[in-house]
Amino acid sequence: MEARSRRPIIAGNWKMYKTVPEAMEAAGDLVGLLRPEPDVEVMIAPPFPALYPVKQILNGSCVRMGAQNVFWEDEGAFTGEVSTQMLVSAGCSYVLIGHSERRRYFNETDSNINKKLSAAFLNNLTPILCVGETEEARENNNTFSVLDKQMEMGLLGLSAESLQTLVLAYEPVWAIGTGKTASNEQAQEVHAFLREWIEKKIGNKLAKSIRILYGGSVKPNNIRGLMAMPDIDGALVGGASLVPESFAQIVRF
Repeated sequence: MEARSRRPIIAGNWKMYKTVPEAMEAAGDLVGLLRPEPDVEVMIAPPFPALYPVKQILNGSCVRMGAQNVFWEDEGAFTGEVSTQMLVSAGCSYVLIGHSERRRYFNETDSNINKKLSAAFLNNLTPILCVGETEEARENNNTFSVLDKQMEMGLLGLSAESLQTLVLAYEPVWAIGTGKTASNEQAQEVHAFLREWIEKKIGNKLAKSIRILYGGSVKPNNIRGLMAMPDIDGALVGGASLVPESFAQIVRF
């Protein structure tokens, strides 16, 4: 596989943190810290209530906005859910799909994730598909079989043409919020596997162009080493993205 020529993405997942005023303040601070504009693509995913007001803060800046989840139907009696059109109207251009916390706590299945991906593609939202193994799976040498299933079922029935905007995020479950981070070599090994999977199952063109992010306790002190790996095209940042100064340091790795 050729050396990376893809524009990196640094994405911040704010999870269930920050009230609307707190989110607006953090977004404003981040916009100020990212002047002049960095050479990477930047995205933040605030909680749902803060999406529209945060977007007003981000307008005219280099920071794009994403959502943390979405439902696959356009509208209907689905209490508590949000559609792709709602997210687009709030100013989102990205959406996280299949985050490990959604899989773990809310029993999201690969089939549901597949439906969400389809809905995102149909409505011009760029999906970031999250995949990753548990600590038990890694200890039992099942990392690649877990990822193979998540990819196979998650992308089932989706055409190579529709997948052109897909972003992948490898997030080892054992490294999320634990302070543990996969070594640079461990992360590169999995990213290379995912790129090779795309090449074999979908095609060389997408394998070369698709951006694969690493997520799992990314911090200012480990981003540089991760980004030195040829198949790592950015990061999905959790806790460190909540502090604008910390996130800005990661963006300017």
